[in-house]
Amino acid sequence: MRSNRRQFLASPVLAGLVGMLPLTAANAQAAANDAGVLPPGMPGVHYRPVEVPDGVKLPWHIVDGVKVFHLTAEEVEHEFAPGLTTRCWGYNGRVHGPTIEAVEGDRLRLYVTNRLDVATSVHWHGLFLPNGMDGVAGLTQRAIEPGETFRYEFTLRQHGTFMFHSHHDEMTQMALGMMGMFVVHPRKPDDPLPDRDFVYMIGEWSVRPGMRRPDPNEMTDFNVLTMNGRVFPGTSPMVVKTGDRVRVRIGNLSAMDHHPMHLHGHAFEVVETDGGRVPVTARWPETTVLVPTGSTRTFEFVADAPGDWAFHCHMTHHVMTQMGHGMPNLIGVDPSLFDQKLAEVVPEFAAMGHTGGHHEEDTTMPPNSLPMMGGTAGFGYVTMGGMLTVVKVRDQLTDHTDPGWYEHPDGSVARPATAAELEKDSIRMEGS
Repeated sequence: MRSNRRQFLASPVLAGLVGMLPLTAANAQAAANDAGVLPPGMPGVHYRPVEVPDGVKLPWHIVDGVKVFHLTAEEVEHEFAPGLTTRCWGYNGRVHGPTIEAVEGDRLRLYVTNRLDVATSVHWHGLFLPNGMDGVAGLTQRAIEPGETFRYEFTLRQHGTFMFHSHHDEMTQMALGMMGMFVVHPRKPDDPLPDRDFVYMIGEWSVRPGMRRPDPNEMTDFNVLTMNGRVFPGTSPMVVKTGDRVRVRIGNLSAMDHHPMHLHGHAFEVVETDGGRVPVTARWPETTVLVPTGSTRTFEFVADAPGDWAFHCHMTHHVMTQMGHGMPNLIGVDPSLFDQKLAEVVPEFAAMGHTGGHHEEDTTMPPNSLPMMGGTAGFGYVTMGGMLTVVKVRDQLTDHTDPGWYEHPDGSVARPATAAELEKDSIRMEGS
């Protein structure tokens, strides 16, 4: 009997070729379309591959039907934003580590190589797996010593948004950046597929102005608050088209803080936690979701309002960077040249000043540090920093590169009121 293309693609011959060649989303989709079946764990009609702003995904290949990954723990030179670079610990040259993406039912084999000078391990946070694969050094395995490579292998029994991180001397290793996101798509999704699927790891660090290494001993005064390892204005925007269904996955492995993540201009529904899918009947609209430390939250919304919309933590000190925690309150005081003189002898000095914060004109900043607040946007200086990015919604897009700042329709921007308008609406100004 003659074999046709469909039979060939579904045959063991294809499986052999799959094991020999790296597989991409394009050829997996082609195989799915031609064969009428979807190879295990391949990007295709049953899920939308995630996007990681300012980050990457961990590459993989198939060997005998198993999806194989390789993580390398190592020291990393990391830039939080232009002007602030530190020596961190991470995976595969990145902070945070590359996002792992797979599909429910996949068999995974993950190799972990330790290039640090100290022992480590990796815990697969929130995943259901055999006890010996859980990654707690001293409890479920011995630690991975410097120079060693360990092998973890398990089958994904659930879907959702999870994380991975060091589970050996966690206070030090996680504080220096050893963590990442782990996304498992459902084999048979219950919800409509999103048009865009974004992943964020939020974090907090202690980096004193002028220093080159985050302080793992800090317990309260974290002064660098990040989204995928970046602070505003160094964060990349989420660029979406008007009408897109947008999914945002947030993981929080901060040392001490929960983070209320707030989206401007839209309402969303939380559709998933790290414990599983939220039933449709249990969802309600929100504009802010609290992401507890050690947890993930996934929400979805329809981007129906064009513009540049802020997305940020709503703890006010978390949209600032390298705050002067120990400095006196100088609000309302004109220090004149006091700041400049003090900075000459105390480099770590970063007072709030009499107007509330540093601006781009500040010349007293110590080396390797950032202004407390801000970056330039379409209308001037934005007095926010830290855990902030922008959702850019546009009616027309040719691709998803940054389209620049939004051009507002005439008459749709707040402006100074005229005297005639005040008089017409019976608004009396003080002293008039």
